[in-house]
Amino acid sequence: MLNIEIDGRKLEVEEGSMVIEAADAAGIYIPRFCYHKKLSVAANCRMCLVEVEKVGKPLPACATPVTEGMKVHTHSAKAVDAQKGVMEFLLINHPLDCPICDQGGECQLQDLAVGYGGDVSRFQENKRVVMDKYIGPLIATDMTRCIHCTRCVRFGQEIAGLMELGATGRGEHMRIGTYIENTVDSELSGNMIDLCPVGALTSRPFRYSARSWELQDHASVSPHDCVGSNLTVQARGNKVMRVLPRENEGINETWLSDRDRYSYTALDSSDRLSTPMIRRDGELRATDWTTALEFAAAGLRKLIQQRGADSLGALAAPTSTVEEFYLLQKLTRALGSGNVDHRLRARDFSDDEQAPLFPWLGQSIQELEDLDTVLLIGSNVRKDQPLIAHRLRKAFLKGAKVMAVNPLDYDFSFRLAGKVIAAPYDLPGALARIAGALSALAGKALPDTVRAWMDSGPATQAEQSIAAHLHAGERTTLLLGNAATGHAQAADLRALAELIAGLCDARFGYLPEANSAGGWLAGCLPQRGVAGDAAAVKGRNAYDQFVPPLKGYILLGTEPALDCWDGAAARRALAGADFAVALSMFKQGADEHADVLLPMAAFTETSGTYVNCEGRLQSFAGAVAPPGEARPGWKILRVLGNLLQLPGFAYNSSDEVCAEVAQKPATPDNHLREWRLHTPPIREAGLTRIVDVPAYASDMLVRRAQPLQLTRDNAKPAARMNAGQASRLGLTGNAKVQVHLGGGQAELALLIDKRVPDGCVLVAAGYAETADLGGQGAAHVVGSAP
Repeated sequence: MLNIEIDGRKLEVEEGSMVIEAADAAGIYIPRFCYHKKLSVAANCRMCLVEVEKVGKPLPACATPVTEGMKVHTHSAKAVDAQKGVMEFLLINHPLDCPICDQGGECQLQDLAVGYGGDVSRFQENKRVVMDKYIGPLIATDMTRCIHCTRCVRFGQEIAGLMELGATGRGEHMRIGTYIENTVDSELSGNMIDLCPVGALTSRPFRYSARSWELQDHASVSPHDCVGSNLTVQARGNKVMRVLPRENEGINETWLSDRDRYSYTALDSSDRLSTPMIRRDGELRATDWTTALEFAAAGLRKLIQQRGADSLGALAAPTSTVEEFYLLQKLTRALGSGNVDHRLRARDFSDDEQAPLFPWLGQSIQELEDLDTVLLIGSNVRKDQPLIAHRLRKAFLKGAKVMAVNPLDYDFSFRLAGKVIAAPYDLPGALARIAGALSALAGKALPDTVRAWMDSGPATQAEQSIAAHLHAGERTTLLLGNAATGHAQAADLRALAELIAGLCDARFGYLPEANSAGGWLAGCLPQRGVAGDAAAVKGRNAYDQFVPPLKGYILLGTEPALDCWDGAAARRALAGADFAVALSMFKQGADEHADVLLPMAAFTETSGTYVNCEGRLQSFAGAVAPPGEARPGWKILRVLGNLLQLPGFAYNSSDEVCAEVAQKPATPDNHLREWRLHTPPIREAGLTRIVDVPAYASDMLVRRAQPLQLTRDNAKPAARMNAGQASRLGLTGNAKVQVHLGGGQAELALLIDKRVPDGCVLVAAGYAETADLGGQGAAHVVGSAP
């Protein structure tokens, strides 16, 4: 530690700290534009000039390391004169846009101009003007306002891992922009808006809609991935105007993914359901809450009386709150049915009895950046969990070796030290071969059942390389992503991941969907109750509720045709059901087969709790009231339970529901209760469909967020295969083809995509155009007649 003095205050600071860091830690403010605590030092704005005794000129506080005995003055005449000089130069070319600038009221340049700017400009020449470029549907540009702080440039290089913006030209001709005309497509791009100290980069969806002083801040939590990013929901009156990151160093630091930032735009969708509806004479008609709830209760009673309790199924979206999960399973089980689940995109449930308490990351989110070896299994972490990818990028920049075994050659924000791209049917085989190579290196025996998966031949060079890195790693983790948990042999992938972790003394963890951890802990599973207790009545999982179909359903926040592993089977089952109740934020999708539509509040309109992948419970309150007659999901389920005269539904708040769930202790542990590996299945003839769910098609809220739907990440669904595969089928790129799978078909454009392995066709899920195809399986692709 070093002893220094700033503005007469004696401080003890760490060696290697910069003056500005020491000042910030002591609560001493130094003006700045280019400096940001999460970015590298650029020292190009010079606004942080300070006086250091025994130094003849002012020095930039952001780039001046502390030394023993240093004396710094931040508000001396010399320092203030230097800061005012810098401000005068910055304002020379800055337009007088404050009255129409979206940054007005929260602009650092505006604030510092008041403190350090002059009343009258001495500059009499023409001001510089920069033509604006369209860089996408999320960020609006006014580059004449840019002061060249390069925060956005450094963010792209250092945090996002994509250098989408850069500086071209010199002096008066310097410009910040894309090198060639292009859009900014990073899944973290919205953070550039927060970083920009002026109005050069602003939110396009928020543009010209409100002033910062009109907005009221509300703390909240994101529902869209397993990170549980902390949000600030800003509202004016009863309308959500925008969403910003809320700093939490242990979870999302100061960042936010674009999906979390812009999904609020769906709250005002024209499809929003705001009035209860019931189906009479084949038509849905608006009604009041009393009539709708009584109709729902009567329909459920009749179903159980005529068909039996086991004819009822209940499905919840993974984005549901802990309270909603808990009350749904409590209501379903109180009616005598154990058919309740939230794992809508899963297919393989054969290890349910051996499964751990809940899908846990295996460590804290913050610990990920200190790993030295990581193996991603079936994970498109950059798109599915962008802020987990950011942590892994930080580990990579420290020297960590990150590797991947995937069904698709995904793009990452870091270089892979090794990768194996295997068709879905060979994904368990690839892990088995890595386990075999690792067992030889570690001198440990393999279970006999593993060898059946290794019949395709010895480990490839890439698989041996991954095994060698895992063997050499000291702080190693294996992470299973969405493509693994949604795989047709997911249980075998889980078993093999645990085996590999044991062979190299590594941790292994899961990157689950949204609040899936909360669903497990709340007992929204057919085989488990709250906190892992065995269910008194074991029911059907999410897939088996549709194949074969049940006669009644309760749907919570989900569109089964788009959210389930086999959307076509879900649609057929609902069409043949006697009675279906849907709690939904939106009408479309739910109105096709539901007999009762109950308008439900979105996450910004309700109180609740989410559990992130590290097992952290985070509760939040609603920021605004739900539109029209919509109500929080937990309240709807509570009242429905009361009308059905079920015991234990006398809750006055969501806090009481959460407290009931939290009564039972839950210790995370990812190890299977019994290790088991199945024999390899016989491969079906035809191409294997790779099922990928794009980030902006992952749930009903983001699917209706128009700014996200306009991005390049949400391209129209297509059939994608590599050039060699297309040639063998006699197909050419951009041709119209028919994809046949599971009794359904879709007519799509064929796109040549080198990321797709041989023997496979990539067709995205989560879209109406592909909903009839079912899940992973043998697909046949033929050219369409012209």
